[in-house]
Amino acid sequence: MLFGLDGIEVGIIIVFLTLFAGILSGFPVAFAIGGSAVISFAIIAALDSSGMLIHAAVDTGSSEYAALIAEGVRPDAISVFRYPELPRYEDVLFPQGWEVALDRNVGFLVNRMNERVLAGQSIETLLAVLMFVMMGIVLERSRIADELLTTMAKVFGPLPGGLAVSIVIVGAFLAASTGIVGATVVTMGLLALPTMLKNGYSPQLSTGVIAASGTLGQIIPPSIVIVLLGTLAGDLYSAAQEDRARMAGCSDALTYLGEPAVVSVGTLFQAALLPGILLAALYAAYAFGFAMLNPSKAPPVQLGDAVSRHAAPPNHGLTWLLGVPVALIALTIGFGQVGLVGSQSVIVDSFTDAGQTASLRTRVSEECQASMIDLHGEEAWNAALAQQAEIDEAGGVAEARALAPEERAALVVEKVAAAAPIGTGIAVTALLMGLMICVARGVAPQADKLPLVVGAIGVVLMLLADVIFISPLTTPGVTTLIIAIPLLVAFAGLNIAANYLASNEILRVVFPPLVLIVAVLGSILGGITNPTPAAALGAGGAILLATYRKLQDQGRSGRMVLLTAFAIVLMLIIGINFDMRLGQEVVLFENRVAYAVAFGCFLFAMFGLLWSCGVLLSGGVLAPVVRETAKVTSMVFTILIGSQLLNLVLISFGGEHYIQQFLRSFDNEWQVFLLVMLVLFVLGFVLDFLEIIYIVIPIVGPVIYGGTFDPKWVTIMIAVNLQTSFLTPPFGFALFYLRGVAPKTITTGQIYRGVMPFIGIQVAGLLLLAFFPGVVTIVPNLLN
Repeated sequence: MLFGLDGIEVGIIIVFLTLFAGILSGFPVAFAIGGSAVISFAIIAALDSSGMLIHAAVDTGSSEYAALIAEGVRPDAISVFRYPELPRYEDVLFPQGWEVALDRNVGFLVNRMNERVLAGQSIETLLAVLMFVMMGIVLERSRIADELLTTMAKVFGPLPGGLAVSIVIVGAFLAASTGIVGATVVTMGLLALPTMLKNGYSPQLSTGVIAASGTLGQIIPPSIVIVLLGTLAGDLYSAAQEDRARMAGCSDALTYLGEPAVVSVGTLFQAALLPGILLAALYAAYAFGFAMLNPSKAPPVQLGDAVSRHAAPPNHGLTWLLGVPVALIALTIGFGQVGLVGSQSVIVDSFTDAGQTASLRTRVSEECQASMIDLHGEEAWNAALAQQAEIDEAGGVAEARALAPEERAALVVEKVAAAAPIGTGIAVTALLMGLMICVARGVAPQADKLPLVVGAIGVVLMLLADVIFISPLTTPGVTTLIIAIPLLVAFAGLNIAANYLASNEILRVVFPPLVLIVAVLGSILGGITNPTPAAALGAGGAILLATYRKLQDQGRSGRMVLLTAFAIVLMLIIGINFDMRLGQEVVLFENRVAYAVAFGCFLFAMFGLLWSCGVLLSGGVLAPVVRETAKVTSMVFTILIGSQLLNLVLISFGGEHYIQQFLRSFDNEWQVFLLVMLVLFVLGFVLDFLEIIYIVIPIVGPVIYGGTFDPKWVTIMIAVNLQTSFLTPPFGFALFYLRGVAPKTITTGQIYRGVMPFIGIQVAGLLLLAFFPGVVTIVPNLLN
């Protein structure tokens, strides 16, 4: 054996040394990975052909091996790590020659490219990467960071460490709207770092908070890391749980787990929300605490006034900006709890519901039964047995059947009687209008109050019209006519309220991108759509927002952009409330009118988007955006292809299986997970998150996703850990970005010392998520 190591161990070392050498060579990473795969395979094949790489495998023909099988040990659980005393035999890495292994690699590569890059199930999700990248680049080019930094610095600057806290807030905001680490760090480094240094801030705190805040885009949705991890996690978790179920003696994962082994990108976005906010809060808390302990290194700074031009009396903002909005939200939730607000739908299915099955499948083998009892507990198993006994006594599970017309009519009557007086849609609309009026009153206390009162009256009239004149059987067309007059009254006041809100610098800067963030994340977190259509909505919204700002810079009217946005909103509202299926036998006249209006809105919206693209193209914005988007997206997909080739090299000589056997040799699942997390943390010093996701996760994923841990928690823990790859010296990308734009007076050592506390904060965040996994799972559990 070469150096006394097993041939597979030498092969693994060669692969990773070649990979590191390729990355450090200066070649583009996307090509260095594929090249390192080719070179490492050539080296391993040459050494194996010369007889220098010998693998000592377990002798499956020995009596000791047969004795283990007779004891009930599964063959895939037997390894040299768990049973080192078993007899072995020596063989080369490629028993059939490296030519056969190469031929298999080429065939596997073609299949994997077809599955994961060209036409597989994950390709639709990967398309979200392209559109999220474009959304981020467009917003970055629209100077959103410039205005946010300036405004937040004015608001928080007078506080101790206020500039650092404002950097964290802007970093979190940009993470939710752009998600691009390089652009965020460079922008904040150019704009904020000189200001912080000029006002006496410590170079270490200044550089550390900028670099750390810029990496929040790795975890706060919509995160490209979550999208890429999610496409892998879904496949890895499903396959790993199927293997786990078979090892437990069950037919499939659904039988063993009692639920589908599925994890989606949308669910991971939900799971990442609180951890992202938690990390931002920890960053801000450190900055504030540092300023309190070292006031000379993070002094208060007065940069200007960012409030409305209308002066507010004491405590006025607390009442109208906090008290009344909270009361309105609480009132709406309370009405929903007591049944005054709720669904007014009278839609009845054409078939009855199928009968409920038992919570667990009970007709399983004895081995599977024992495994399910170990997993779920004796109480859950007995409850499932009791449920199955009741079902059997009733003649089995009731099959769904078609409802008779009389049965459907009776169900409709029941739904009408149980419907809430105020529909959910109208209640939410009234709440948003009320919040807008309250905030306008808070930011413009000295302005004319009459328009706001008129708007509030219109909102109340709309609610009264819903209670008095609208029933669950009222058609959408008639409902629109009934609430039209109250809406016109409300809009008369809301128009003035919008002018009041526009007079406030904070709202003027924050509100437009905030609406886009809420639209994108709300549609994903609320389960309305999956990430790909939401990413398309975000990209289109970013184009409109960038166009509006470009027109403002040119002194032109942004009316066309506003009309396009209104057309999109109106189209969505019509689509939600009216039946757009014109292929039915009977189509109501109002539905035909609604379809015509929605189609007209669609055509106008498309024209508006194309017109906006023309404005950005003539303004020199769109062309670089498209080039940068193509560059980033092609890099991601090229790394995906190269990493698949590298993984196939590992598989060809048994390296992937060898690593997985080593990890499965540990009896404690926590030990395995901690070891993997430590390896990922160390690799973050030298590898980018893309390389780790596509090269390392497929190797260790079958093990860490094949246990009892929640896959959402596992994925978010990995994502937070990968975030450190941008901060850890010497190859943290955020450090390179900041070094490139920092003044010459800032040394590399100061940047390294500055990020050390924030690396510690991320480690503390990981420990917090480890001890309190509910931080990750509470949002998905509530929403789903």
